[in-house]
Amino acid sequence: MTKIATWNVNGVRARLPRVIEWLTEAGPDIVLLQEIKATEETFPRMEIEDLGYNVAISGQKSFNGVAIFAKRPIEDVVIGLPGDETDEQARYIEAFVGDLRVASIYLPNGNPAPGEKFDYKLAWMKRLRAHVKNLLTHDDEAIVLGGDYNVIPADEDCYDPPAWADDALARPESRQQFRALLHLGLTDAFRALNPEPNVYSFWDYQAGAWQKDFGIRIDHLLLSPHAADRLSASGIDKKPRGRQKASDHTPVWCEINDA
Repeated sequence: MTKIATWNVNGVRARLPRVIEWLTEAGPDIVLLQEIKATEETFPRMEIEDLGYNVAISGQKSFNGVAIFAKRPIEDVVIGLPGDETDEQARYIEAFVGDLRVASIYLPNGNPAPGEKFDYKLAWMKRLRAHVKNLLTHDDEAIVLGGDYNVIPADEDCYDPPAWADDALARPESRQQFRALLHLGLTDAFRALNPEPNVYSFWDYQAGAWQKDFGIRIDHLLLSPHAADRLSASGIDKKPRGRQKASDHTPVWCEINDA
């Protein structure tokens, strides 16, 4: 069994004590990190490797950045989402860990919408869908695509749907692109085993959102059919969000049985 988690850490150096704390407590086999806000030179590689993890990153100074941690070797690393050679934002990294193909994804926020940033978000989602469609032609592969998708899939994934209706995370265009991705044959690992509404992965720092449970679910683990067939458990670990100097996101995890 392999435990896989995705977590937007909102700056790996600023959150390093929380990251080390959670890795030690939860012991995931594979971790997909977003918004590391670090380059290869500034990433705290030694501290993570000391916990028994191999590390692959696609970094960017002060912004974005994605990483994969794994207790097994990380092989055949792909950096960058295909489809736009001019896109320099560090938002996608993919690799093999054992018999699993995994990717860490930091999808654009897209606000303000409408506007150029929203157009970039939708174009990025179309590129992601094209890439995933190609990945799924390898129909013998178990694929886990984890990350901060910056999409609230449905009203049940939001504490106050009317308040978010015009936000890029909940606009119909964003949701339609997310559904199109799922319709390729992907399974939302959390929702597949947890049908209850109003369970969240992000709470804003403002206005006591965490204390009031005013959250949204935007962090997702999407599984190919072969991975979904092996899904045994999934959940959202809220503990890290309640600690001091926490990220505004919390880890989302799933367990994949061995083939």
